Amino acid sequence: MTSQPLPTRREFSVANEYRYDRRGPMRWILSHALRYKGFVASFLVASTLTAALFSLIPTLTGRAFTEVLKPSPDPNQLLLIGLAILGAVLLRGVTDIVNAFSIETLAQRTERDAREELYISLLGKSQTFHNRQRVGDIMARASNDVRQLKPMLNPGVALITDSMLSIFIPLIFIGFIDVRLLVTPLIFLGFFVFLLRDYTRRLNPVAAEIRGRFGELNAGLNETISGVEVVKSTAQEAQEKRKFARNAALVRDFYIKEGQVQARYLPILFFGFALTAAFAHSLALLQQGAIDVGQLVAYMGLMGILRFPTFISIFTFSLVQLGIAGARRILEMIEEETELDENKDGHAAEMQGDIRFVAVDFGFSTVRVLQQISFHVQPGQTVAIVGQTGSGKTTLTKLVNRIYDVSSGHILIDSVDVRDWNMASLRSQVSTIEQDVFLFSRTIRENIAFGLGSRATEEAVIQAARDAQAHDFIMSFKDGYDTVIGERGVTLSGGQRQRLAIARALLTDPRILILDDSTSAIDSATEDKIQQAIHRVLEGRTTFLITHRLSMIRRADLIVMLDKGRVVDCGTHADLIERNSLYRRIFARYF
Repeated sequence: MTSQPLPTRREFSVANEYRYDRRGPMRWILSHALRYKGFVASFLVASTLTAALFSLIPTLTGRAFTEVLKPSPDPNQLLLIGLAILGAVLLRGVTDIVNAFSIETLAQRTERDAREELYISLLGKSQTFHNRQRVGDIMARASNDVRQLKPMLNPGVALITDSMLSIFIPLIFIGFIDVRLLVTPLIFLGFFVFLLRDYTRRLNPVAAEIRGRFGELNAGLNETISGVEVVKSTAQEAQEKRKFARNAALVRDFYIKEGQVQARYLPILFFGFALTAAFAHSLALLQQGAIDVGQLVAYMGLMGILRFPTFISIFTFSLVQLGIAGARRILEMIEEETELDENKDGHAAEMQGDIRFVAVDFGFSTVRVLQQISFHVQPGQTVAIVGQTGSGKTTLTKLVNRIYDVSSGHILIDSVDVRDWNMASLRSQVSTIEQDVFLFSRTIRENIAFGLGSRATEEAVIQAARDAQAHDFIMSFKDGYDTVIGERGVTLSGGQRQRLAIARALLTDPRILILDDSTSAIDSATEDKIQQAIHRVLEGRTTFLITHRLSMIRRADLIVMLDKGRVVDCGTHADLIERNSLYRRIFARYF
């Protein structure tokens, strides 16, 4: 476990989280692998033994030739050599199994841990961070880039390790035959290292482009599929097809560039020259009597082993470069700064619902959305936020549960700044029901119980659905609460989705409830029933209400009037009708 600290600012983390070294993609991958030191050790030991046994076989074969060429070969000696070769082959089979099991387990666990690390990181990022990202690109990093780590380790790193050992161990065996025989393989090794370095240098930027362009392709595809209704309603299928074809062509072009780099891979050609030179050199030594025929056979067998690392490197280094490029993209996402912190040691208590805005300013980048917002909501009050489109109503409510943080000023809940609250304690007591309802592609029961998870009882789920006027339509489905709804609830009507969202919020028994135009898709009769249920269930709880329906605004204890990000008036409905011309203009159609 490294001493590299975890990022200090994030909204979510897990207990006893493993600390990975994030000072670069190579360090990060290595720290993931070293989490399982036992598998790393067994892989290295098994690989070394496999390479040694592989090199032992041509050496024993050479001794067999030496024995056979004697005037009187010793059958017992030949039998021992044969048994030794058989034993080496069988033992190599065992070490191969250990080798394969160790590296495959290591690769699978590394991929799993990297995916978990990225997922936890994404959950801990702020809403502002997610607003900047393209969902398709995040999905490409979380799926394809993470998946690339497995083939990078196995077969990539596994074969590279075997290749390195298949170079150095045969050199040791060759040195024992005759040190002069090392001349040719060492010269080849020098050329091989130089050419391999040049190959990886040219391959690295191409691999990075492949991963990046694939992310762009995936992001575009995700946007088109998510907005397919708009595409179809505007008959723009041909335009989207052309855009996808352009992105796909760029991915294809960089794969072709990768192929061109691989086509100019020269070590295989140089190995042919090296094999010829080695044979000529060994023949010269044979004629001089420095070595015998058996040693020549052993030497050429050992030289033949060098063909494996020479040939396989064109494939393995490509996998490694793609894996490093993917790891770099994953790390970029994990390490990108986020604005908020979970504040583990922060204030945690049951809320009373007293909320005070004190000179609050907020903006995105250089755009100021809210300016000098100040007002006070007593526990249990319902406050309606009213204003024209773009006045900052929704943004204001998102500051209460720290979806966004204020730029300056303070928001106090029970006299404690929201930034001093423990994030989990704060958000678990604030429920938001938005106009754009998000439902998961799960059962209706799971969607309603989402805020409580496994802690939600069947009776509580049904009661929340009844309070939200959703029970009757749920039971009209064949599977009732076990009905699986489509992603974002596309199989339901707008009113049904909103009633499920209200049930989900009511189930959490929130101390503060935020209703952001949450009954816009519900008919008036159902809305009245829902409002009656909400008023019954939320007695003594603080409620923020964003709506254009005068019937709901009239019920509010306090109305906060916004205009261009500023509070221009506060009071009851009667007060604002009497003294505020802007308020009267907004609701002129009712009078």
